[in-house]
Amino acid sequence: MRGGPVEAFYRPSANEEFMNPLQLSYFRQKLLNWKEDIIREARDTMAQLKSGPIREADLTDRASSETDWAIELRTRDRQRKLIAKIDAALRRIDEGEYGFCEVTGEPISLGRLEARPIATMTVEAQERHERQERVSRDD
Repeated sequence: MRGGPVEAFYRPSANEEFMNPLQLSYFRQKLLNWKEDIIREARDTMAQLKSGPIREADLTDRASSETDWAIELRTRDRQRKLIAKIDAALRRIDEGEYGFCEVTGEPISLGRLEARPIATMTVEAQERHERQERVSRDD
């Protein structure tokens, strides 16, 4: 990902106030860069799709190409859903809720937000949520 003006020199630290303006700016830029990368990749995929049908004469090659395209399209669909999560994270920044667990209200660790800037729960709350989902599925 490219660095914006903040991201180029700054890394959030536990030694500063949690979700101070600099941290919020850092994560906003990180989310915007991620979204821009996804949109660019989607445009590239669409351009390739529009370039024409699969032309391999050999049936095995054609099947392989069709499988590759199906995987690519599934990936784009997952990324489309990811954009919605990125937009939701950007809204949380605007509303002053970013970085706090939606279940407990506790701060989400900077390490978790660095790795998954769309996180909405602390690791502990996420694990509890996943355990409950498994139990519900098993019923």
